[in-house]
Amino acid sequence: MKSNILVVDDEPVARQSLSDILKLEGYVVSSVANGQAAVEHVRTHAVDLMIVDLKMPGMDGLEVIQVVNQTSPETEIVLLTAHGSIESAMQALRLRIHDYLLKPASPPQILASVKKGLSRRTSKSRVSAVASASSDNAQDVYSLKDGTMVDLSRRQIKFKTKVEHLTPAEGRLLRILMENEGKVFSHRELVLLVQGYDTSQQEAPEILRPLVSRLRHKLEAFPSLSEKVVSVRGTGYLYEGGG
Repeated sequence: MKSNILVVDDEPVARQSLSDILKLEGYVVSSVANGQAAVEHVRTHAVDLMIVDLKMPGMDGLEVIQVVNQTSPETEIVLLTAHGSIESAMQALRLRIHDYLLKPASPPQILASVKKGLSRRTSKSRVSAVASASSDNAQDVYSLKDGTMVDLSRRQIKFKTKVEHLTPAEGRLLRILMENEGKVFSHRELVLLVQGYDTSQQEAPEILRPLVSRLRHKLEAFPSLSEKVVSVRGTGYLYEGGG
């Protein structure tokens, strides 16, 4: 399914140029000439990603972002500006934008930013769906075949006289994996679900590795859990059931 992109720029040449670059890549592109039109468009159309100019007459880019964050929080935003002011950049970043590009940005820069933003949106959508499904099907206590009890609300595992306690992060990680048995999660999705923030595909494995290592170390004490958190090479992790 093709992604819907909205280009917002009061300069006709810049607006047309951006639209053409994105259409050539196969995106469905709409464009508007001012902030008010952008807000109206987002209210009435599905927009996966928006590229918005910072300096526009009337409603400027930062005001547009503030409104869109309220009306369509899942829309990723790339801010374009000819004014490389640190204040604007910092303010924009606080407003939850995906990226910040100085004009004139080259086509490869623009396409790389758009691709990354859409990838981030897909990841966040999947995570949101999983989190929603998990809350609908929440199960706090798992009783495994050998008598091992996993109590996720108390974050503890029991087998005979052995009891192991999990940290909040370890408990969240194990819950996500157990509630979605057999489903492979990317490193990035797990960082977002467990730690609550988005990160790059490069950084995510480094952030996750120590947490997974600590969890596995605790699970080793329980035969029916010791090899259940499985690495999927180059991708992420899954929980293998059957215990």
